[in-house]
Amino acid sequence: MKQIRHFINNKSIDSKDGKIFDSVNPATQTTWAQAALGSKSETDTAVRAARNAFDNGPWPKMTAKERAGFLHKIADLIENNMDELAEIETMDMGKPITQSRGKDLPRTVDNFRFFADYITLSENESFPMSNDYHIYTRYEPVGVVAAISPWNFPIMLASWKVAPALAFGNTVVLKPAEQTPVSCYRLGELAAEAGLPEGVLNIVHGFGPKSVGEYLTTHPDVDLVTFTGESNTGRAIQKAVSSTLKGVSFEMGGKGANIVFDDADMNEAIDWSLRAIFTNAGQVCLAGSRLYVHKNIYEDFLTRFVQKADQMIVGDPTDLKTEIGPLASKEHYNKVAGYLDLASEEKFTIYAGGKGKGWWIKPTILTEVHNEMRVCKEEIFGPIVGIQPFETEAEAIHLANDTRYGLNAMLFTENVRRAHRVAAALRAGTVWVNCFFIRDLRAPFGGFGDSGIGREGGKYSKEFFTEPKAVVMKI
Repeated sequence: MKQIRHFINNKSIDSKDGKIFDSVNPATQTTWAQAALGSKSETDTAVRAARNAFDNGPWPKMTAKERAGFLHKIADLIENNMDELAEIETMDMGKPITQSRGKDLPRTVDNFRFFADYITLSENESFPMSNDYHIYTRYEPVGVVAAISPWNFPIMLASWKVAPALAFGNTVVLKPAEQTPVSCYRLGELAAEAGLPEGVLNIVHGFGPKSVGEYLTTHPDVDLVTFTGESNTGRAIQKAVSSTLKGVSFEMGGKGANIVFDDADMNEAIDWSLRAIFTNAGQVCLAGSRLYVHKNIYEDFLTRFVQKADQMIVGDPTDLKTEIGPLASKEHYNKVAGYLDLASEEKFTIYAGGKGKGWWIKPTILTEVHNEMRVCKEEIFGPIVGIQPFETEAEAIHLANDTRYGLNAMLFTENVRRAHRVAAALRAGTVWVNCFFIRDLRAPFGGFGDSGIGREGGKYSKEFFTEPKAVVMKI
């Protein structure tokens, strides 16, 4: 049984009251690790450590090059411990080991290296007014950042918050998702091993309401909150921080639309569409869970799409051949399976897939669906896609935009004019054309509507994690 504690001031500490909680391996449905359960006391201790490190420590005063050196050391240590971290991710979350090892951990390394390099290349502005006055800008760290990360990409999405926050000179208190606490704890240990000063990165484990999440977001010494997770949780956090006017960055839910026009490359469209909905067992905010296919190719597309989905290997996530692992928790499995139970009420057809054994859901394709159904309106967050035919470009755009979410969308066409036209018309923070999940960390990432507030990546992260200051000089 793995035991993990809080990580504050570069030291592992237990909760004062001795309370712990279990982390369950989704594949075996047994407890494999136990984490210290934080209270207000541990939250206060972590925030106090971060506050002291920011106000009195060397971190915010270091040069960009000095901070970059620490971030590269952290990246080196993640690479050196990649097999261990990948195994942790698979045990804690249930994703196939090939995804943990081949995608999530390399991207975690990239996050640290990207922001390490970005800060050394980042520019400030100069605004000469006249011969008498000159204005220039400074981008100064904001202070203490509360980072709340999700369970579907535990260490990778934590690093997407921690790396830029640290790069720009802030200190951090990280609350990992309670379902997947172990890899983030190891991240704290590796950061200390890299020489990060005490109090710069702190990790406190716990839950949301009336627990660490709430204590962090309402704490008067926390200056910024960055959150990735479910939209209703984001609403609660926004309400909680309103009295203190903290800055917030929210990346929340999605119900991604995927449009396949009749001139699309069919093989490409099918392969990318499979990845878009079934990667990580559909537990991806970017999942293409609403699939709209032109009526001229609908039957052919559906036949081939189902055929390939049925061939996907569902099983033990530690097996290198497995493509679909279990859902991350019993609670989440019950939620996702509950949508399949709506078939008799909403009159859709489970054309392929369905419930598996344990906490597995097979790659599932629903037909006879429409946008007023819950399965098309609500974020399921599982390997379930609803497929509908459409006739015109205008209809496809209307169907895709008929949602309260707006994180991402996809479209497949060989018509370059249509690609630009439709991409411009879709209300989504990212639009992929003839591909899916291709990222450049310089590009803005975030969503419209219920999918979030703000953007992250490159200069957009710089804007959030710094306070721009104008300095006006009389010459």
